[in-house]
Amino acid sequence: MSVLDVRDLTIQYLTEQGDALLAVEGVSFSLEQGRSLGLVGESGCGKTTVMLSLLRLLPEAGRITRGQILFNGQDLLQISEREMRAIRWNGISMVFQGAMNALNPVRTVESQIIEAIQHPDMKINSQQAVLRAGELLELVGIPAKRGKQYPHQFSGGMKQRAVIAMALACNPSVLIADEPTTALDVMIQAQIIELLETLQKELNLALVIVTHDLGVVAEMCDEVLVMYGGTLAEYANSDTIFNDPRHPYTQRLLRAFPDIAEPGSELASIPGSPPRLDDLPPGCRFQPRCQFGEEQPICVQQRPDSIEIAPGHRTACHLIAELER
Repeated sequence: MSVLDVRDLTIQYLTEQGDALLAVEGVSFSLEQGRSLGLVGESGCGKTTVMLSLLRLLPEAGRITRGQILFNGQDLLQISEREMRAIRWNGISMVFQGAMNALNPVRTVESQIIEAIQHPDMKINSQQAVLRAGELLELVGIPAKRGKQYPHQFSGGMKQRAVIAMALACNPSVLIADEPTTALDVMIQAQIIELLETLQKELNLALVIVTHDLGVVAEMCDEVLVMYGGTLAEYANSDTIFNDPRHPYTQRLLRAFPDIAEPGSELASIPGSPPRLDDLPPGCRFQPRCQFGEEQPICVQQRPDSIEIAPGHRTACHLIAELER
């Protein structure tokens, strides 16, 4: 049974003028305990919006208008805010994007981890909380005594580790890492990836990695969800996505990634830009940038449904659907 099962998730943002902008439409995926999912796509495709919705932490203008978010079989969209607070950090936790700015600069790192630990449901006293904070820092490779220091005394990589320690404070079963390697140099990125892999194995975490970096996905993820324009483009295991991608967007995205086997090869690019929420194409979201889109009237007129083309392999493309028929 999946620890996390998202079905037909659809999210809108309301503008000040009262218009509803469709940010995410019909996204579905599942995740088993101890497995990892990579969520990839260009900026603005809805990755972070989907992750915030799992914790019901969307901005005030955000609305989940359709779908289910099942955590251990319980629909998180049907429970009260009080019940949801018991799941945040205890069941599902998140490492937010931008660790450089995630920590309060006027409080010690230890005090901020203790604040997460002293959750009403944890029933832990102050002395135990201090010991637990030290254990968490040690778990992510930071000496416990450094917890008395302030964020400005930490390097970028240490801040990222501290934020990961904070996310693990209440022993969650699902950990979401939103762009965990952004703004870090290559060596520190490798260390953070290795740390997340180690933590996943030691703690049997269900791990969701949100990233632009296909190298991180190839290294860490069992399944991959490729998003474009707020919709699912392709969803399959990592081996299938990297070796047998079917959606034109996934294919172009992979061609734009450097190949160390051919260092002199020219990188491909995807012409155009992702669609704006207030100007979405009426048909396939990728059609204006697709090399095949202009040839097929249905691509211009009708949004493709997600279909299963092989066990565990889903994609949303009229051309693939036609080939399958």
